Amino acid sequence: LDVLRGIAILGILIINIYAFAMPFAAYPNPLLMGGTDPLNMGVWFVTHVLVDQKFLSIFAMLFGAGIVLMTGRAEAKGARFGRIYYRRQFWLLLIGAAHAYLIWFGDILFMYAAIGMIAYLFRRRTPRTLIIIACCLLPVTAFLMTGFGYQMQKMQAVAVEAQDMLDAGEDISEMQQQMLDQWAVQSSFVIADAETLQKDVDTHLGSYTEILKQRVPLAMQMQMFGVMIFGLFRVLALMLIGMALMKLGVLAAEKSNSFYMRTLLVCYGIGLPLTAYSAYDLNAHSFDQFYVMESGQFANYLGSVIVGLGHIALVMLMIRTEFATKLLQRFAAVGRMALTNYLMHS
Repeated sequence: LDVLRGIAILGILIINIYAFAMPFAAYPNPLLMGGTDPLNMGVWFVTHVLVDQKFLSIFAMLFGAGIVLMTGRAEAKGARFGRIYYRRQFWLLLIGAAHAYLIWFGDILFMYAAIGMIAYLFRRRTPRTLIIIACCLLPVTAFLMTGFGYQMQKMQAVAVEAQDMLDAGEDISEMQQQMLDQWAVQSSFVIADAETLQKDVDTHLGSYTEILKQRVPLAMQMQMFGVMIFGLFRVLALMLIGMALMKLGVLAAEKSNSFYMRTLLVCYGIGLPLTAYSAYDLNAHSFDQFYVMESGQFANYLGSVIVGLGHIALVMLMIRTEFATKLLQRFAAVGRMALTNYLMHS
């Protein structure tokens, strides 16, 4: 688990570098910040196919696995773990909030802490039940994202009309003003022109106070959107899958080498073509974020979970065959200090 957790944390870092280094709008769209040359597009293609959402999925599974592991250890000692667990989650929630508002708004700790409180309630379910519930939850986020995409397009139309009226010296309604204000915040997630991008860069080259003014509403949006759209369905589903895999011994490298090899071949055989198609499709549609939300998200949404399971099988196989043991020990060191490493990346 430590090895896998360390690899997941560093895998998340690979993708977060995009958002650390550039305006957030460039995170899903490599064309926005001069990334059109073959080398940059090649790097984007590899990270999209192998990394984007894959290690985040693994990390969520490990969060669920940790619940099973800690509960088992506590019960073996006769301890009442519930109170301890929820106290841990409460402090993680506060750390995540501080991280989001004071350091980087792309924090995942807040969402994982909140959803982890719900996942704990499923700890005694059988692996079969956990997987069935997870399979029912997983599609919900994708469909919600589709609806959100259509809603955002309507919001943009109202905001553009309201701005044109203001530019013409006309009065606008309270509803139009609210839409205009909401679009000003949410547009940074889906669309950005050169002026908006430059304003973001200038803000981050300015004072910490200016950065805070920009970050606070973004962090609030991320937390609300993350918990309601991704957390309650996708992240919870992945935590339940992690619980099931832990109970089945998959994450403890207890299965046979042939099991992990078959899992690797099946998951990569299905998942990698899906994520490769996703990269091709997004590029063909010029990374239009409305298209991504409405239908372009599905291939990587599903493929990321399947490829993530393939990554897990590969790591378990490496552990069982004692391949690159010294390297894996270094990953384990990162995994044992996962929270510290995650925060220090920011």
